[in-house]
Amino acid sequence: MNDDNQDLIDHCLTDAEFSELPNFYKGKVRDAYGLPGGRRLLISTDRQSAFDQVLAAVPYKGQVLNQTARYWFDVTSDICPNHVINYPDPNIAMVKDLEMLPIEMVVRDYMTGSTETSIWPMYQRGERTLYGHNFPEGFVKSQKLPYTIITPTTKAEQGDHDAPITEDEILRTQLLTTEQWTELSEKSLALFSRGRDLAAKNGLILVDTKYEFGLDENGTIVVADEIHTPDSSRFWISESYQERINSGKEPESLDKEFLRLWIAAQCDPYKDPMPKIPTETLLQFSEKYIKLYELVTGQSFEKPTLSVTVRDRIKSVLVAELPEYFL
Repeated sequence: MNDDNQDLIDHCLTDAEFSELPNFYKGKVRDAYGLPGGRRLLISTDRQSAFDQVLAAVPYKGQVLNQTARYWFDVTSDICPNHVINYPDPNIAMVKDLEMLPIEMVVRDYMTGSTETSIWPMYQRGERTLYGHNFPEGFVKSQKLPYTIITPTTKAEQGDHDAPITEDEILRTQLLTTEQWTELSEKSLALFSRGRDLAAKNGLILVDTKYEFGLDENGTIVVADEIHTPDSSRFWISESYQERINSGKEPESLDKEFLRLWIAAQCDPYKDPMPKIPTETLLQFSEKYIKLYELVTGQSFEKPTLSVTVRDRIKSVLVAELPEYFL
């Protein structure tokens, strides 16, 4: 590994905990703070999670996630209000502190996936009723579904796994009201349709994605967390899709599935210790995330200077943005 590659790894933002700020919460990827006035500060780190574990750090990943989500929040705000207040830094979003709803809305257009809640592993095991949807025999991996489906999951506590759930179970257990489920379904499908159309114009297939929603101070349903990022979605390259499917290969992906497949080729991620991810693999992963950002937004990704660490840059922004905490 050359010195430049080591510098990139060393400059990754793996910790965004600042003791001066209140109500700290550490997620798998984002560090968050609860602030007065119904605000929440989200800092996207370079931590990389897969199979519900933090495994490594990927150069520029936090910036890619935050700026990709920003693009999608902006171009879907007519479909559903979002939680964003402003963006003080490429890695930071100031958002509304919502009452989060307990269901993740996962929307799918293709028979694929590698995690326990994905429909392809379920189908491969012989299951034919998936999330309340009936599937015939004969599907192959990465095949397009006859129609877009919603496969909701419960939102797991940190360290646990999300669990599949059906519409009937959601309504029977009153996790959501009928009105909330109907609105979440309509908004999820509309967001996905917008994402699919814009992705297609840029040579991409939006394969599947997840949405998280919450209620604001007026009880309005608001889309939150992230939207159509390479962490929350699968994107394939359109041009090579059919040829690769015909030859039995995985589609070219620009998302987290690249790393999931790499890990699954080394071990059983649900039973075995996780392997150490080589630096070269992490750098390749980083370039995929950057390429997706550039294809989706039509903008060049601006890599930050290595003369200042991302953490130091963020702290200076926080001092300016929230001076009352850094006296």
